[in-house]
Amino acid sequence: MPTPQTLIGVDVGGSGIKAALVDLSTGTATGRIRVVTPQPATPEAVSDTVATLVGQLDTEGPIGCTLPAVVVGGTVRTAAHIDDAWIGTHAAAVIGRATGRQCTVLNDADAAGVAEARFGAARDRRGVVIMVTVGTGVGTALLNDGVLVANSELGHIEVNGKIADTWVSDAKRDEKHLSWKQWAERLDVYLKHLHSVLWPELIVIGGGVAKRADQFIDSLDPGCEVRVAELGNLAGIVGAALTAASGKES
Repeated sequence: MPTPQTLIGVDVGGSGIKAALVDLSTGTATGRIRVVTPQPATPEAVSDTVATLVGQLDTEGPIGCTLPAVVVGGTVRTAAHIDDAWIGTHAAAVIGRATGRQCTVLNDADAAGVAEARFGAARDRRGVVIMVTVGTGVGTALLNDGVLVANSELGHIEVNGKIADTWVSDAKRDEKHLSWKQWAERLDVYLKHLHSVLWPELIVIGGGVAKRADQFIDSLDPGCEVRVAELGNLAGIVGAALTAASGKES
């Protein structure tokens, strides 16, 4: 049976919604469940899906949930890869009602950054650290001395006249049939741009591409250390649960 130190983390993405039990003392996620994100990904459809997943996981207490969006005080301000109906929605309240639990909501990349800073590749790192999550789009988390600067949205900057969120995404790699080498060249250009502006000590690469890091990580040289997310594609789930435990919202 789950211990009192176990909470549910939910990670809502453009293509899939994942949930798991998270041991808050170790950052270990177990019992992961994944379903396809409903289309259109409206607040009602996503909330109902989250409720179904949460009901399959055996633990009590609050839940943490990520969204691919800017989230301020539980309210969604932007929508990337989910329906625009989310904008202006108090996501914490909507998902809380659907699940019957107290819910904390934050940006998906921010959640991954929180998890990596606590348990993963950025553990105990001082200075500026940038977490870059690459999947359906590109998300970022900005941390300074381990403290999150919420909603950085650096995936939406222009690089070579292109928006990084699409130009560097794994979805674009698939669409354009790019080799890992060709795609890594794009990613390196983007990371060099981030480094020239923020001068991080470390960049952590996460998201769906993390499981294929051996195909591209040695091609990256942005001007600082680059590491692969140690929690892999579970980082968002772990960060969501940690945030729920802390009671803090973006």
